[in-house]
Amino acid sequence: MSKTFELLQQVERERVHTGPAAVPAVVPKNGNGVRRNVINGDEIARLVQRLFRASDGVIPRVVVFAGVEPGGGCTSICAATAETLAAVAPGTFCVVDANFRTPSLHQYFNLHNRVGLADAIVQPGPIRSFAQQVDGSNLWVLPGGSPKAEISALLSSDAMQARMTELRSEFNHVLIDSAALNRCTDAITLGRISDGLLLVLQSNATRRETARNVTEGLKSSNVRLLGAVLNKRTFPIPQNLYNRL
Repeated sequence: MSKTFELLQQVERERVHTGPAAVPAVVPKNGNGVRRNVINGDEIARLVQRLFRASDGVIPRVVVFAGVEPGGGCTSICAATAETLAAVAPGTFCVVDANFRTPSLHQYFNLHNRVGLADAIVQPGPIRSFAQQVDGSNLWVLPGGSPKAEISALLSSDAMQARMTELRSEFNHVLIDSAALNRCTDAITLGRISDGLLLVLQSNATRRETARNVTEGLKSSNVRLLGAVLNKRTFPIPQNLYNRL
C-alpha cells in the first residue's frame, strides 16, 4: 500500500463531513459531442469552498494548479474547479492554459487553440482578445496558443508579469493549469507571481518521497502552497498530515 494512500485514508477519517450543497457534476463535451464523466461535483464544490475562502483575511485570486507528475488529472481538476466557481460566485473568471509543453485545456472545453497565452505574451492587444468565453457563462478560457520563443523565457518574462497584472484587473479569479513539477520549473515560475499553488497528487502513484521533495522545493522557492488534492478525490490534505509529506 502506498504512503500517499495511507495518508489520505487518514484524511478521510479526520476530515469533517459537512460539505456544501450538492453541485451538478461537471460533464463537458469532447470534440465529438460525447459527454464524458469527470470529477464528482460534490468534491469539486468542497474544493472550491475551501480553496477560495479567506485565509489570514486574504482570498487567493490567482491560483496555479500543478501535478507532481504528468497524467494526474491536473487539467481536469483545474477546469472543473473553474466551471464550478464561475457557476456559484458572482463576477468574471478565467482559466488559463500555461502548460505550453502539452496544452489540453482547449480540448476540455472543445475550443480552438489558434491563439492564446503564448501569443498574448509576445503580441499587443487586450488579454480578452486572446481568450474565448464559454457560451452562457461568465467563464473565459485562455488557451496555450502557439509558443514562438523558448517556453521558460516566455513565462519568466516581463511581458508575462504584465499579462498577469492584466488578468487580475480583468477577472475576479484566475485559475492556471501548469506543467508537472517533476518535468520543469514552469509551475514554480508561475507560483511566484500568483497567490499560491494547489498540488495535484496521483492516487497510488505519487510516492511520499517525491511529494516531500516537491513541497520542499516549493517552499525554498517562496511559492505559497495552498493545499493538495488526490487526483479525483478533491479534498485538501489537512496541514498536520501535509507536514509529514
